Order: sequence, then C-alpha cells, then structure tokens
Amino acid sequence: MNDEDKIRKALLKKALGYNTDEVIEEYALNEGQEVLIKKKITKKHYSPDVSAVKILLERYYQTYQEKISLMSDQELLEEEERLLKLLKEENDES
Repeated sequence: MNDEDKIRKALLKKALGYNTDEVIEEYALNEGQEVLIKKKITKKHYSPDVSAVKILLERYYQTYQEKISLMSDQELLEEEERLLKLLKEENDES
C-alpha cells in the first residue's frame, strides 16, 4: 500500500468514526526492574469528523473521478482488482 492509499484510508477512518482500545499501564520498581502492576483497557469511540469528510471529498473524490474517466478498459479492470483487494483487507482487519 503506497502513502497516498494510507492517507486516504486514515482519512476515511476518521471521516466515518471508529472504536479503539486505550491502554494505560502502571509500572513499579521491584528489585531494580520495572514490573507491570496495573493495566487498564478502556474502549474509546471517536465520532465521525466532518473536516475529514470535507478533505476526502475535495481532494480525492474529484481527482479520482477524473482519473477514472481517463482510464482505458484494462486500467479500469486493474483498478477494480485493486479496490476489491483493499475491501478484502478492510474486512480481514475487522
């Protein structure tokens, strides 16, 4: 996955909202070594971000639409395969 795809994927995640685990760990010294004494995992929800939606629409939607209109049939088939692969990766991560 190239950097552009990573940026688009991150923006999409932020635009749609997501859930994550927030981990807080407390350590103490025991015989000169750090030892984990407490670990707290909290589920955290990040709401959709309108700014991310705006950036996606302005930066990617129009340019992507223009790219598609200039693609040959072979390029469109390759793009379809790429997008299907991305969807599969997204589903596997969930």
